[in-house]
Amino acid sequence: MTDKEIIAIGRRVLEIESEALAALAPRIGESFARAVRLLAVSRARIIVTGMGKSGLVGRKIAATLASCGTPALFVHPAEAGHGDLGMILKNDVVLALSYSGETREIVGLLDFIKRIGVKLITVTGHPQAKIARHSDIVIDARVEREAEPAGLVPTASSTAALAVGDALAVALMKVKGFGERDFASVHPRGALGKKLLRVEAVMHRGKDIPRVRATTLMGRVVEVMSAKKLGMTCVLDSRGKLRGVITDGDLRRLLQKHGTRAMRLTADKGMTGNPVTISPNELATKALNLMEEKKITSLVVRNSRGGVDGVVHLHDLWRTEMF
Repeated sequence: MTDKEIIAIGRRVLEIESEALAALAPRIGESFARAVRLLAVSRARIIVTGMGKSGLVGRKIAATLASCGTPALFVHPAEAGHGDLGMILKNDVVLALSYSGETREIVGLLDFIKRIGVKLITVTGHPQAKIARHSDIVIDARVEREAEPAGLVPTASSTAALAVGDALAVALMKVKGFGERDFASVHPRGALGKKLLRVEAVMHRGKDIPRVRATTLMGRVVEVMSAKKLGMTCVLDSRGKLRGVITDGDLRRLLQKHGTRAMRLTADKGMTGNPVTISPNELATKALNLMEEKKITSLVVRNSRGGVDGVVHLHDLWRTEMF
């Protein structure tokens, strides 16, 4: 077989699977919407099940649902009858994947599912098959043909099931209002989670914030800076609003100019006014960019009222391994 023939096969497989998805899209209708609404109001978990290739697709769908804010787990239908049925609770929703709609292992679960009152959603290529007839909601995922010439290997059909799972997960995100901040909370170690990490998640807060009043003597300012170990301190007015910052560099310049008399000056005489600040809701990546642009190592986190919510240090961002 020549390279040209091999390339032609690869392209044809992709064409067939693309055609299958294109034909599937118009059939996403009322049953899909009902499935999304059922999953959205569920207070328990989504139990995904499937046999063979459908089972492998089901594992991916369960993982996607969980990562998008919908608790889900995969239960193998063959193992279910040997004790794993205990994983399914009466408030759960079962999402079954069976292209034939007659998968023996899933048919064997129908009595248990109906007996405990679990709702059943089925994704199938045969909406009139046995599993579909016993389902509360059926999503039609039939394909015209498989990409494998003999039609024996699930290819286009498994792609269609996977795409339906993705569609359910994304629609659920929208319906439930699962946004960037929620996504970051369940992906704290992943690259995407790091990109979506908020300043408030990495900043020093409360008693760990170095802060002095504008009238504080510089001798006391040095004590605060040494104790908090961030190389700076916030300078606040009598109402607790930010007036400026004093950094290690500001302190050195003050000593060069005034010598030991600098310790008898007040904080407002040595501070840098109108410092660079950031909101606690901003992305941590923006904080990093600001620090690099301004060549500073600490950034004051200021709230909408002008007060100080925290301080984020360059070392805090290093620990996230975002760069």
